[in-house]
Amino acid sequence: MLYLAPLAAQALCLLVDEFVFHHRRGLGKWERRGHPIDTLSVLACFCVPAFFAPSPSALFWFAVLSVFSSLLVTKDEWVHAAECEPLEHWLHAVLFIVHPVVFIAVGWVWWNGFQEFGRAVILGQVGVLSVFTFYQVLFWRAWE
Repeated sequence: MLYLAPLAAQALCLLVDEFVFHHRRGLGKWERRGHPIDTLSVLACFCVPAFFAPSPSALFWFAVLSVFSSLLVTKDEWVHAAECEPLEHWLHAVLFIVHPVVFIAVGWVWWNGFQEFGRAVILGQVGVLSVFTFYQVLFWRAWE
């Protein structure tokens, strides 16, 4: 159950980032489009252990997607440098640390034979991430 700690930390930080900082300052076009893409990259990672049995090829794709997502989420920092207050910068730093730790925890649970609870958590994350992506696209009107 220790693997839940990074997922909980990431969820808490993301909720504060989204519903405190983003709502307070608003998002420009770059972030309105980029943040749903970030969430989709995380969703893609979670889909591997959610829908594929552990195998060397599935692990390879999970690792590739995890590294890609961990790098992708840093793409907005040049925008954040101009628009964010120091506390939001700090929160982003925490998120950048937790992001790959979440993938390591999920990968470990998946590779070591899904307990039913672990599988439920991963499938639940797929659902939550899907809803959050739709929220981001619709609330921030990413197409504008």
